[in-house]
Amino acid sequence: ILITGANKGIGLATVAAILEQYPDVFVILGSRDLERGCKAVDSLCEDQPDRASRLELLQLDVSSPQSVTHARDALIDRHGSEPAPLYGLVNNAGIGLGCEDMERILEVNLYGAKRMCDAFVPLIQASGRIVNIASASGPNFVSQCSPQRQAFFRNSAIEWDELESFTREVLAAQNYSQDTGSFGLGQINGYGFSKACLNLYTLLLAREKPWLCVNACTPGYIETDLTRPQAEKRGLTPADMGMKQPVAGTVAVLFLLFGQPHGSGHYYGSDARRSPLDRYRAPGDPEYKGS
Repeated sequence: ILITGANKGIGLATVAAILEQYPDVFVILGSRDLERGCKAVDSLCEDQPDRASRLELLQLDVSSPQSVTHARDALIDRHGSEPAPLYGLVNNAGIGLGCEDMERILEVNLYGAKRMCDAFVPLIQASGRIVNIASASGPNFVSQCSPQRQAFFRNSAIEWDELESFTREVLAAQNYSQDTGSFGLGQINGYGFSKACLNLYTLLLAREKPWLCVNACTPGYIETDLTRPQAEKRGLTPADMGMKQPVAGTVAVLFLLFGQPHGSGHYYGSDARRSPLDRYRAPGDPEYKGS
């Protein structure tokens, strides 16, 4: 299983959980920064050196086409391409909270996931899994959109060209400081917008790759480098803000990798239960049963 952005936070916690709970699984830890990736591998093996036989580092920057291509070629060099060496891909790498550059956010959170799938899907075995790490910010964002735009974000028949064209139009309006209200988006924020788009891409990908199990999930409100500044800005601790530790963010990811999800092309809450794309569903609330 290949996990992007896995040198810290939820990605690193997911690697650790797989190594601990699934002794027959080999994990490829994707890290943009090679030094940080090495430190992450060392930390995972420090007390359990036997893990080194099931763990490998892959330098990988999802925002760079050249880096993704190089990583794919490196994986093929190490493990071959036939039979397909991967069982799963977890698109975990993400940025956004506290970042005002919406183009940069989309480059990682949406286009990065698309770039990874384009490169690595041919290396995933039939019946393999893809998990896109989204956020409750996605459905929260969609809930504030116009009814027409909400329907857009639920459209499982969408094509990539249509989704990409829409994001580029919104980016252009943002860059020229134009009002984005005409898009039916309400008060836009780059992070929520990117995660809503990632959920929509998940629907598209599941339709295009019916031999794979493709789903998205939110890990929950987890203390990471992404969320910690929110607490610092308010003079509170992460616990005061209700943030959980990274291990709590692995529940839905592990379920979608190893459990029995309800088919493909869905979005799951942090409690590993199906959730709607256009409104928030709190953990513990009844599971979403819609299409």
